[in-house]
Amino acid sequence: MAIKRDYYEVLGVERAASDEEIRRAFRRAAQRHHPDVDKSDGAEERFKELNEAYRVLSDRQRRQAYDMFGHAGVDGASAGGFGGFGGGGFGPFGDIFDAFFGGSPAGTRGRRRVQAGADLRYDLSIEFGEAVFGVTKEIHFPTLVTCPVCSGSGGEPGTEPETCPECNGTGEKRRVAQTILGQMVNIVVCPRCGGEGRIITSPCHECRGDGRVREERTLRVEVPAGIDAGQRIALESQGEAGPRGGPPGDLFVVISVREHPQLARRGTELYAELPVSFAQAALGTTLTVPTVEGSEQVELPAGTQSGHEMRLRGKGVPRLRGAGRGDLHAIISVVVPSKLSKRERELLRELESVSGPATLPKGTPTIVDRLRDLFD
Repeated sequence: MAIKRDYYEVLGVERAASDEEIRRAFRRAAQRHHPDVDKSDGAEERFKELNEAYRVLSDRQRRQAYDMFGHAGVDGASAGGFGGFGGGGFGPFGDIFDAFFGGSPAGTRGRRRVQAGADLRYDLSIEFGEAVFGVTKEIHFPTLVTCPVCSGSGGEPGTEPETCPECNGTGEKRRVAQTILGQMVNIVVCPRCGGEGRIITSPCHECRGDGRVREERTLRVEVPAGIDAGQRIALESQGEAGPRGGPPGDLFVVISVREHPQLARRGTELYAELPVSFAQAALGTTLTVPTVEGSEQVELPAGTQSGHEMRLRGKGVPRLRGAGRGDLHAIISVVVPSKLSKRERELLRELESVSGPATLPKGTPTIVDRLRDLFD
């Protein structure tokens, strides 16, 4: 099996390219590599590759899935069904050609238009730990599935659809207009059959000719370790069934993650705030640090300042695409009591008389240093 090239590389654009930049890049490349223009070996395959890349990158949902999971996130949704250039038409990417250049390519005949099913979105909420380590979830959702009576044809069992008399089965109508440049042929969808090239005269009693019925579906979704809130899992061909035998759409599972009571997340890094008393910070102590696996004991050195960071390497979130895990950052917060007992006040007065005025530890950045770093 040939290794697929990166879709951005195929179109010659950066990963941050806008929709308009992707559109312009495809138009230029399609004009240059169209098989009617480019007679070199491999022109047909290059044009298929261009259309496959554009089908994914021009669709916002599929582009997001591709950016997150690469070809695995869109395989089948983009590449399936690309045909040759025989007498049966220009293949599934003829619609793209129509959108850019107005009508079917020269020398091609009309074809039956097959409508795909709609893509679906499912919002899945998971626990913090499930996002870190991955989980299998069972989801239930209503959708349109292929009619079990007519098998998606839309016709009553035992009957056959008739060829559309308006377009003679091509699904298209050609309209000729006289302009100052000569005759212009405009190809439009047949209004009688909706581009299908056939008419169902005896609709199925179950689906009333649509080829689909509504049903509650159940799916098991594998949520990968390291997924974050807002990311999507693309499930190819798990969306709505297409009408009258059309291909199904895709299902996009959008992840939301419930908050952890003690941990915050930024990418693969985890953060925990550890409150300590003035005495603990000054004298040192043993602290309990919350992690996604449980609690760990760490030693707090004497003289620790508020804001000090203790890093637990490899205790963060697994990398979604790649090996290893991030780190856990335990941030020390020295808590100053708002109320003191008489005895505590006496002890602190005594400490103040012994230790003298407070000074910053050697090497501590001053406020001027911090402002300079902020604006540099």
